[in-house]
Amino acid sequence: MDTPSLMAAIAAASQRPKFSYMLLQLLAEVADEKGSAGPSVVVNGDAVPVRDWLCDALVPIAQRSPWRRSTIETVRVALEKADELPTDPAQAERLVEEKVRERVRRSGRCNVSRAVSDLCRGGLLRRHYQGYRVNHQNRGAQREAVYTIMPDALAALRRR
Repeated sequence: MDTPSLMAAIAAASQRPKFSYMLLQLLAEVADEKGSAGPSVVVNGDAVPVRDWLCDALVPIAQRSPWRRSTIETVRVALEKADELPTDPAQAERLVEEKVRERVRRSGRCNVSRAVSDLCRGGLLRRHYQGYRVNHQNRGAQREAVYTIMPDALAALRRR
């Protein structure tokens, strides 16, 4: 598989092929030699769940969107109504940014999951969960995703 055929496969599998390609490329950068990434990625010495790392890595794409500006304003208004906004402007900005980051990550996790599902259906990626399973036949708390890029797709992504 070469890059054009990989892109064609992604376009056939996903309604958002650009996002899916970026996600697949990011996974290829942190994947081991077998193409597996997760359940965590080490960032500045801290282990971050791979899905959160992907969300954070893709945040710059949304920085200029009207949705992000709207989210900032919504968070600010909610904090003001709850009387939780600090009077110090610098502290207020940090709190707003933290709350916006939480919202962006929450919605980003959904976007990542959708793109991963598309890539799995297209045969380019495999997903499984690793960790401690509790009281649920399919899912459980404390479990995190592990993504494995299929060998042909991984070779195309790592070709320089």
